[in-house]
Amino acid sequence: MLVDFDTLPEESRVWIYQANRSFSDEELEEIKQKLDIFIAQWTAHGSDLQAAYKIEYKRFIVLALNQSLNKATGCSIDASVNFIQQLEQEYSVDLMDKMNVSYKQGEFVAHKTLLDFKQMAKDKAVSKNTIVFNNLVTNIAEFRENWEVPASESWHARFIK
Repeated sequence: MLVDFDTLPEESRVWIYQANRSFSDEELEEIKQKLDIFIAQWTAHGSDLQAAYKIEYKRFIVLALNQSLNKATGCSIDASVNFIQQLEQEYSVDLMDKMNVSYKQGEFVAHKTLLDFKQMAKDKAVSKNTIVFNNLVTNIAEFRENWEVPASESWHARFIK
């Protein structure tokens, strides 16, 4: 069951998929329609899941699930991963690679491989104050507080001296 993202409880689980490029406005409209349909039909053992999504910066798809009503199961998580993989194929975009890093350069969101980001840290092209996206957050409260943070406050800190 599709609900508004901002109505979900703070402890709702989130999954963040970052694209290796920005989506066009046309792609965003299509993806939103596909997300609406997917979430409206998303179930766990036949029970509706209360879920929502957000698309941030034209490149992050954030799925959220109220687990106090019905928990995600292996099958329902597999269904969401399959859905994301379909988007990857349809839009020739990478959404599943966790070895990529997104960070802000002013208002622009940059995307690098982890190896490139490590090298940039070594070269002092990014600093502890660089705003990074911590896609390892697990619930809405963490998403709101700890998703978009200085590198010094994220797992990225280990690369920056």
